Amino acid sequence: MHDLGNKGHRQFLIAHAADYDGPKVQVPVMKEIKLRLLSELLRNSRTSDRELAVKLGVSQPTISRIRAKLEKDGYIKQYTLIPDFSKLGFEIMAVTLVKLKKELTESETVKILSFAEKFLKENPFAYMMAADGNGLGYGYVVISLHENYTDFVRFVKATKEVPFAELGAFDSFMMSLSARHYQPLTFSIIADYLLATKEKPSADGNTE
Repeated sequence: MHDLGNKGHRQFLIAHAADYDGPKVQVPVMKEIKLRLLSELLRNSRTSDRELAVKLGVSQPTISRIRAKLEKDGYIKQYTLIPDFSKLGFEIMAVTLVKLKKELTESETVKILSFAEKFLKENPFAYMMAADGNGLGYGYVVISLHENYTDFVRFVKATKEVPFAELGAFDSFMMSLSARHYQPLTFSIIADYLLATKEKPSADGNTE
């Protein structure tokens, strides 16, 4: 696996932040300390409040209070980790695009979600995300992990047999988790991007 390294990306972002003339990140305006805290947690969610206080130059109670508010306001959904998927036995990551012949009604959507919940309890699949979308003529996307190609084929077969949904097109892009990755999965670069392109707080500083 080839890693271009986060350090190079970070240096590039910092060096070009002053010249950045693209659109700013459209997030609710936050005090710099909140954004810096969120960025540190994106890099390493195991960092203690005490360590964060030292890094950001504020008191530990301040960090604990701000972290709690970020959680309450929904900025932090959960604390997790990024594992080495291949060491967990997964060989394939698949991005699957789905197009239906007709748009689902609300009742059909509820039925499909109910079926999927029950089905996955009995036939678990390691899918990471499923969402509506729009592009290339497709309306849905699923990101999943598979131990081997046979497991992927089983996933495809099960997906195509979901009741209440008539498939119009179904295509997948597969990535080998043991092949060279030009940039492995990381949230550190997102942290750097937020800091480099963030909108500045309002002049009165009222950004709570």
